[in-house]
Amino acid sequence: MPNISIIMGIYNCGKYLKESIDSVLSQTFKSWELIMCDDGSTDNTYNIAKEYQEKYPDKIILLKNDKNLGLNETLNNCLKKAKGKYIARQDGDDVSVEDRLEKEYIFLEEHPEYALVSSSMIHFDETGEWGQSNSKPIPKKDDFVIGPPFAHAPVMIRKAVLEEVQGYTVDEKLLRVEDYHLWFKIYARGYIGYNLSEPLYKMRDNKEAYKRRNWNARKNEIRVRYIGYKMLNIPFYKYIYCLRPFFIYLMPEKLYNILHKKKLNKKK
Repeated sequence: MPNISIIMGIYNCGKYLKESIDSVLSQTFKSWELIMCDDGSTDNTYNIAKEYQEKYPDKIILLKNDKNLGLNETLNNCLKKAKGKYIARQDGDDVSVEDRLEKEYIFLEEHPEYALVSSSMIHFDETGEWGQSNSKPIPKKDDFVIGPPFAHAPVMIRKAVLEEVQGYTVDEKLLRVEDYHLWFKIYARGYIGYNLSEPLYKMRDNKEAYKRRNWNARKNEIRVRYIGYKMLNIPFYKYIYCLRPFFIYLMPEKLYNILHKKKLNKKK
């Protein structure tokens, strides 16, 4: 029985998937299983994943949706197969630092008061590493007002907690913000999480990532903020922050990229 189940929704990430899977295979912590679910890819993503599954049948499980369902339902499909005590996330175009699983596992084993742990992330693109994101070590409910308090991709969560909140909520109006909604659900149950300051994950942050931050994603974020603020009993005067994604959407792409990189470079 593996200690950690890594769940990975994969969709049209064929040109990056090998690098992502190799970073899992290179982990210093070896008691893991990788569960990948292809969400209706139209490139060679599934075939690459299949090659790895056939090569490592005892470590890798591969699932396939009949059609594109979205990340929330895709990750829930992975969760149904998970056997680990802890659930770790990873995206098919990102990379885990080689001791990521080891350090997150040790943290949760030594700190039962936390339901989850995430970490800082290194941002990179085709030019190399260019920034680092950091989050508050122990987010409080008020920190949810500004934005998601945890990075989703590098997170490790106790499986029992995920089961208690019934995993990711399947709703097309929560696509691209399924993680934000999950944090709201977990904190509404009285649990808390922790952010490690050491960057244990590398996020591919390029033009393709920017295109995914479209109007539908911003609209869903406005909606999930409103829902989540009510869940955590956030004071009503702070609901003005629900409109933050709208103003970000109106920002020209060039200006957004300048401010985005400036912000992350300050945190390196």
